[in-house]
Amino acid sequence: MAENNFPKLHNATWPGFVGKGEGSEPIIPLDDLLEKTVNAEVNGIKFDGIDIGLFEPHFNIDASDDELKRLADRVGELGLNIGSLVAPIWPPTGGSAMGSAEERKNFVEMVRKSARFGSKLKEYGVRPYGVIRIDSATDPATWEKDPVGNTKLIAQTFREACDVAADFGEELAAEGEICWGGMHSWKTMLDTLEAVDRENMGFQADMAHTLLYLLGYNHPEDRILPEDFDWDDKETLDEGMRTMTNALRPWMNDFHVAQNDGTVFGSGAHDKTGRHCLADDPNGRLDIPHHAGFWLRDENGNLTKRLRHICWDGCMFPNEVMYKQETWNNILAKMIEVRNAHGWSE
Repeated sequence: MAENNFPKLHNATWPGFVGKGEGSEPIIPLDDLLEKTVNAEVNGIKFDGIDIGLFEPHFNIDASDDELKRLADRVGELGLNIGSLVAPIWPPTGGSAMGSAEERKNFVEMVRKSARFGSKLKEYGVRPYGVIRIDSATDPATWEKDPVGNTKLIAQTFREACDVAADFGEELAAEGEICWGGMHSWKTMLDTLEAVDRENMGFQADMAHTLLYLLGYNHPEDRILPEDFDWDDKETLDEGMRTMTNALRPWMNDFHVAQNDGTVFGSGAHDKTGRHCLADDPNGRLDIPHHAGFWLRDENGNLTKRLRHICWDGCMFPNEVMYKQETWNNILAKMIEVRNAHGWSE
């Protein structure tokens, strides 16, 4: 039987700078990340593309059309596509989605610039799929001071962002991560999505982050698994996954394959959030191919086929680990397992 060829398999570039830089390890150059991605291979199968964060020093969000054409040509020559983009919606370029009028204006402007960037890559033939990822750019503690009012502000900002993205034919994906206010539990995430009420507003599920939704980090009242949960109780874990994914899956338009050991971690300027573990980490709590199926199949076990690509997010791995080719071969192997279990052929 032929191997599945969808969804396409992508590597992310932002782990080269998230949690890196001043006060931490050096930022990893884009060229080095591309080299590791292109050189990864398992039984003749390679990565199909990359997802990118629109941040210096990797990318200039204000790049000219000519600069973007050169980027498209460069990536295309490597045999890669570009999928989803991360908009630089945080200060100093952007601002809190529930902040002042000026901060929210800056947030929307960064989405507009990201949508223009992404649409040009489509025009130049290297971006056949993918969305633009955003978050609230604020912390849970600040959100908790006025949950109702702050959710309304976030929803208003997201609606404006959706409208400018729609002008370029782009969808947005709100990142489900416990460090973002109004998105820090599965229920607050759902409330925010419903309040936005735009056709091009979706949800980005990262397996390392959404696992912590089950544990109620930063919002204990929405915990799904019991306080004394035993990780050997696979049936209860699966039932918890089923509750969460049935609620959020209808919104999902972007997906990260990842591993988590049930703990939080942060480095550099990135606040504590779900710990990304290596694909073969013996302490990982997820059976990656099995639990990916809760997101990639509907409640009846049928393939949704909504996502044309999936991505591995390896934020905050030490540079020593990221420079080992073995790291990316192991990650690719695990992603192939996910596609074999929940993909299709075209």
